[in-house]
Amino acid sequence: MAYTIDRTFEGEDFATVVEKTRAALSAQGFGVLTEIDVKATLKKKLDKDVDDYLILGACNPTMAHQAIGLEPKVGAMLPCNVIVRRTGPDSVMVSAIDPVASMEAIPNPALKSVAGQVRDMLKTAVEGI
Repeated sequence: MAYTIDRTFEGEDFATVVEKTRAALSAQGFGVLTEIDVKATLKKKLDKDVDDYLILGACNPTMAHQAIGLEPKVGAMLPCNVIVRRTGPDSVMVSAIDPVASMEAIPNPALKSVAGQVRDMLKTAVEGI
């Protein structure tokens, strides 16, 4: 089973794809709670140069509230991470976690239903970039 929802952009500027990703997430009711600039972090901590790589911690408050109500420890798996990374000189990929895949370890059918709804929302966001 694939664990991400992916879309690749050819000939697009990295910053533009990041901006469009944020807007598409917002259109689906997600806010970005955390942002990790992996490129800058690896340079600072390890003096390693890597391509552009950004992790956005996206959260839809309504869906998070519903999930936590069904499974209080599910917060250990939140927020939903969405990465934007350079995959070539003229290529940028957006990958969102598939919540259904990430919830496989939790034996709660009601939670799996919520995860399916969130997956559909993230898929719509990725398609809308």
